[in-house]
Amino acid sequence: MKSSSTKTGPDFSDLLSREFGINATRIEPLDGYDCENYLVQAHDEKFVLKIYQEGSESAEVLKSESRLLNLANDKELGVFPVPVKSEKGYVTKDGSGRLVRLLRFVEGTFLADAAPGISLMKSFGRFLGNWNKAFLDQRMPALEARRLEWHLENYRSVKKYLSYITEPSDRKVVEYFFQQNEDVLDDKFCSLRKSIIHGDAHDSNVLAYKDEVLGLIDFGDAAYCPLINEVAVALTYVLFQENDPLEKAKALLRAYHEVNPLEEKEIELLFNLIATRASISVCHAAFAKTKRPGDPYVLESEKPAWALLKTLVASNPKFYEDQFRGACGFTPLIEDEIEQELAERHRVTSKALSVTFKKPLKMESAAFQYMFDSLGDAYLDCYNNIPQVGHCHPKVVHAGRKAMARLNTNTRYLNETYNKYAERLLEKFPEKLTKVFFVNSGSAASDLALRLARGHTNKNSVLVMEHGYHGNTKTGIEISHYKYNRKGGTGRVEEVIEAPIPDTYKGEFRGPDAGKMFADKALSRIEGQEVAAFLAEPIVGCGGQVPLAPGYLKAIYPAIRTHGGVCISDEVQTGFGRLGKYFWGFEMHGVEPDIVIMGKPMGNGHPVAAVVTTDEIAESFETGMEFFSSFGGNPVSLSIADAVLDVLEKEELPENAAEVGGYLLAMLKKLVEEYEVAGDARGEGLFLGLELIRDGDPISPNTELAEKIKEDLRGKRIMIGIDGPDDNVIKIKPPICFTKENADRLIETIRSSLKHYEQYN
Repeated sequence: MKSSSTKTGPDFSDLLSREFGINATRIEPLDGYDCENYLVQAHDEKFVLKIYQEGSESAEVLKSESRLLNLANDKELGVFPVPVKSEKGYVTKDGSGRLVRLLRFVEGTFLADAAPGISLMKSFGRFLGNWNKAFLDQRMPALEARRLEWHLENYRSVKKYLSYITEPSDRKVVEYFFQQNEDVLDDKFCSLRKSIIHGDAHDSNVLAYKDEVLGLIDFGDAAYCPLINEVAVALTYVLFQENDPLEKAKALLRAYHEVNPLEEKEIELLFNLIATRASISVCHAAFAKTKRPGDPYVLESEKPAWALLKTLVASNPKFYEDQFRGACGFTPLIEDEIEQELAERHRVTSKALSVTFKKPLKMESAAFQYMFDSLGDAYLDCYNNIPQVGHCHPKVVHAGRKAMARLNTNTRYLNETYNKYAERLLEKFPEKLTKVFFVNSGSAASDLALRLARGHTNKNSVLVMEHGYHGNTKTGIEISHYKYNRKGGTGRVEEVIEAPIPDTYKGEFRGPDAGKMFADKALSRIEGQEVAAFLAEPIVGCGGQVPLAPGYLKAIYPAIRTHGGVCISDEVQTGFGRLGKYFWGFEMHGVEPDIVIMGKPMGNGHPVAAVVTTDEIAESFETGMEFFSSFGGNPVSLSIADAVLDVLEKEELPENAAEVGGYLLAMLKKLVEEYEVAGDARGEGLFLGLELIRDGDPISPNTELAEKIKEDLRGKRIMIGIDGPDDNVIKIKPPICFTKENADRLIETIRSSLKHYEQYN
């Protein structure tokens, strides 16, 4: 323990003299979490006085700690504190009845104050291996019964401190790892070898000299626990270090394994156990700050733990497991079987089901804006807009699990979840949009929206946007220019009227009146025709992330209604806060649609979607034919959707999309200034595009460069997509928990690729 003050502490002189026969000349407080600790100077001797709060420990446990220390000293395993015996034994009481122990102070340098190189880490591993090996068969009932919040298998006991982590973006990381434990650790703890372990072999409890670890102090966490916990705790603090932490961790693990061999199933759990230790640490620190605000010991102790957690959440657990296996001499798990996997896929399904990248990725897990593949790599996901609040968000996962365990049924039965979520969702819309229909996909929502429009207007024709996409049903494809007008498409059906995409970068019209001019051209195509609806995305995603020209919808919506049609906004990709300042894309255009389509992000990837419309249109749908969706609006789906709204609000993710998206768009525009091949940067919030061209010509698409950059970024573990009529637009639409640090990494990688292209082409 380290001295926390140079001032003399409380006067325990009488206690020390009466119980231990020691005349103290100085008593000085020491750092500590769970009990009061004091350095006692008595002439040429030093001791540590430990005062336990009432009920914090039993006398039997403290006696067992003393026995453990005496055994360790007898076995000459290293340097350890020596318990000092009073007339009442190794445990006594102070005047207020608190339990008291006295230990001889151990002189030495803490590992935290040493220069921890590979040699010292090897010594640390050997020391811990020998320590654990010596006590594998030792039994102490009091320590076996000990259950502490710091013990890794008891991680649930610190969940009560989660609320003290004030920053939601931090708290969700801890919640994520705790939730992962439910699947990775819980069922396996019971099969692990157990032993009496120190339980807290961090660098301020380990004594070292030069390249040798000499001993341990502070046995307040000693207990009968899974043996691998000892290794996990030590590795956690090694990984706190800044220079080559993984190499040092592997050196420790290799040396430990040589002395006290580990089992493969123990190594399998190390990544999660390390994350658990760091998570427990930050939870305790968060709570401690409320009791001791400004305490430098607490503030400093949590910094490396948070840094490690943020590294681990962006890391592939399989990579760490293979590194740890390799250190112990086990066969690697990672094998490149992508070609076999692809061949198997083609055997069981059609090649019409496409894969992205020349060499496909096999994904195994994910966390927020990161995805982890079968080869141990971690990818920054700048492309998947479906997990709106982040992959595997713990709040969303928990909501789904809880609801699934309670009730999952169709909408022919009343349930509270349906009404509650419907009301909450409708609050996000203009007052005139008062009715909601739940389905299970954006495609189904598009199909239903067309049924509503055609049923209400008694008309059939639909005005759609060039390059728009609205789903994979027969109806969806018929109204999706992006599908019917491309390779394999069957062409436009008679009921569909095409409006030119109002692209002010390379379209027909420019300037402040471009929106009105594009609208006039679109309206000229419906003259003399019966139009049921006008359908468009506020930003045309598959068209190349093209925002509709300013003023376009304001001009076209009233005209469509004059023709007896209704206006439909497809918010599948742009809704739920992705655009930052606007929760819905139609808001950025200052209009109110008659029907709104929602999908993908509504359930963070769970199949739930919806159509919102007016009382009048909904009433027109009540013809006597029942509307029914087996899965639409089921309580599991809507519980998940409700959790998504919770996360959006509590983590202020739309605000994050506005801030980070604005930052990212500004940097994309700098690329346009720097490189002739970067023609246009556009979009809103975290729904952005970078169009690549040849020779500075907007109408000369650089499809090859777009594909090259996509593959370059894949090689650097960043996922982006390409789209647009000529597949020359880099699409950036990450989970909206994306950070400025993520944006910096993305931009620098794109810049590097563009620079390489200019030099060698």
